Amino acid sequence: MDILLIGGLWLEGSVWGRVAAGLEAVGHRAVPVTLPGQGDGRVSATLDDQVGAVVAAVDAADGKPMVVGHSAACALAWLAADRRPEGVAKVALVGGFPSGDGQPYADFFEVTDGVMPFPGWGPFEGPDAADLDDEARREFAAAAIPVPAGVAKGVVRLTDERRFDVPVVVVCPEFTPAQARELIDSGDSPELARAKHVDFVDIDSGHWPMFTKPAELARVLAEAAGTDSQA
Repeated sequence: MDILLIGGLWLEGSVWGRVAAGLEAVGHRAVPVTLPGQGDGRVSATLDDQVGAVVAAVDAADGKPMVVGHSAACALAWLAADRRPEGVAKVALVGGFPSGDGQPYADFFEVTDGVMPFPGWGPFEGPDAADLDDEARREFAAAAIPVPAGVAKGVVRLTDERRFDVPVVVVCPEFTPAQARELIDSGDSPELARAKHVDFVDIDSGHWPMFTKPAELARVLAEAAGTDSQA
């Protein structure tokens, strides 16, 4: 199966290298997606540009792919299901939940000179970054790509209710499956509350398992796609 890998804020496609290798070792075709404005130098990129790139990757896949979104990009993975409900086999959400229609994509931090830079580690102290040592934090911050304002402040538009038929697996890194279920049941994720097929998988990591637990994340995603990984 083709597995599209979409990184969250400040990340380019290369962050998926070790996860992709683990998936390909068990026969999948891993397709890391470099989003407009997050790896190609387009500071004027918009959310629509990023959605377009993800949909183009779905259309270019061999058969129906599984679309993996990380963190804020869980919304992009869900938008792919909305735009191509019959063309996506499954959506995997790593460390996040999809935004609802009419909500801002990722208006979380201050925008300066048209971009939203990485805000430093203060907002992520605790379970999010507990498994990143000082060197890993320095490397992450140095490589972080400021997100264009047109992406961060873009408004999510969902139009096709057939998205709720697409199976979803919620990969739970810094939170537990029980906490994810509680969040959905409390009304904090209306999109997943309406999804007809939702599974939960635990992974013992912080918010960025592609850095700290790439082999385990590859195994989890391979199992979600229907293959056990020994990576």
